[in-house]
Amino acid sequence: MVKEIFKFSIRRFIQTKINGGIVLLFVALAAMIIANSPLREYYNILFSKNITLTIGEFNLFDRHDGHPMTLLDFINDALMAIFFFSVGLEIKRELLVGELSSPRKALLPVVAACGGMIVPVLLFSLIGQPGLVMRGAAIPMATDIAFSLGVLSLLGKKVPLSLKIFLTAFAVVDDIGGIIVIALFYSSHLTVEYLIAAIIIVALLYIGGRQGIHNKLFFIFFGIIVWCLFINAGIHPTIAGVIVAFTVPARPKLHIYKYVNSIRESLKRLPENSSEIIILSNSELSILKSIESASDKVVSPLQAMDDDLRTLVNYVIMPLFAFANASISFEGFTLASLEGVSITIFVSLVLGKLIGIFSFTYLFIKCGWLTMPDKMDTHSLFGVSLLGGIGFTVSLFIATLSYSGMGAEGAILLNQAKIGIIGGSLFAGVCGYFYLKYTLNKKTQKSL
Repeated sequence: MVKEIFKFSIRRFIQTKINGGIVLLFVALAAMIIANSPLREYYNILFSKNITLTIGEFNLFDRHDGHPMTLLDFINDALMAIFFFSVGLEIKRELLVGELSSPRKALLPVVAACGGMIVPVLLFSLIGQPGLVMRGAAIPMATDIAFSLGVLSLLGKKVPLSLKIFLTAFAVVDDIGGIIVIALFYSSHLTVEYLIAAIIIVALLYIGGRQGIHNKLFFIFFGIIVWCLFINAGIHPTIAGVIVAFTVPARPKLHIYKYVNSIRESLKRLPENSSEIIILSNSELSILKSIESASDKVVSPLQAMDDDLRTLVNYVIMPLFAFANASISFEGFTLASLEGVSITIFVSLVLGKLIGIFSFTYLFIKCGWLTMPDKMDTHSLFGVSLLGGIGFTVSLFIATLSYSGMGAEGAILLNQAKIGIIGGSLFAGVCGYFYLKYTLNKKTQKSL
């Protein structure tokens, strides 16, 4: 009975499609409360537990230095590789059929994203303290898609579709920028042998996809191998997720029109009056199985895997990441603690993103090089530029890469960075929400 209630609750939770950004917010809040309560010691012990999956003497979750991953490492390096695999699928889809599929469509979001990456990094470099702090210059360059779209969805049907598409597109380009930064600046010393082996496996995946292999297990199995090789090669393993995603075929095995014709022919062979039939005949069962098989073939592996992973990423992986990484300790906290990294990231996220996205986009439109998307105006562009300051997931991820493993000073910097990221993201989200709400309400009143 309890098991059935649990299953029903999970199903209902997924079907209601609760806003992913709201889930992240509550999980981050829970992490902060625990980090400042007597439960903090148990929280730290939990995430410092070693994770092992041994095959003989080989441990799948060994790091390149030979030490096993802790639970925190597992979330940041293994589960986040799945997150970046999902991001890679989304980027490939956008490049093939979405808002980045042609130069004309892609140019405005690319310009917005470039401004949203360049200005925050420059601002961080200008006002940040020299030394170890500068390792985190890339922290404010990312926009959290789930959080920003979550805030936008709170405004309901008043939001023009073009505004959602524009935000999604420039956030995807932001992710590409973040992935490049992680690959270039957050990888350790390369081990060439493992890198060559990883390249060979990636080539095998690519050729397999081109030769018509559509089995998802093929890409999952060899994707895990690429992930292991990247760890041992000294390249951050999350990059493996993105690279493997680009090898997943985007074309279905069966064309939609052939599928429709096949279904029609199969349905004609089924009995028309079957209300009394309880047990199907072998021929009827065979027909239904052929329909099921054809249905699998008409959806491309890229689209199928993207759809399969969405719930896992939004409601399991990202909340787990937030719970493990959003813990901020306020022990000994004073207003002076906000100086340095916290205020630098806050300003870079809120002002840097706003100025970068808005000014670059507005300048290109004003000069006549690009046109404003349909049903968007300067006010809605300003509002969505504010929402671009919601960094959260990727910003927390880059902050962890920047300051972890640096001893006591690194731990202090990471804690201050988390304050700046969460504070800046919340401020940008609230300001963006109320500004867009005011703008959209005003526009609605004018049209009445």
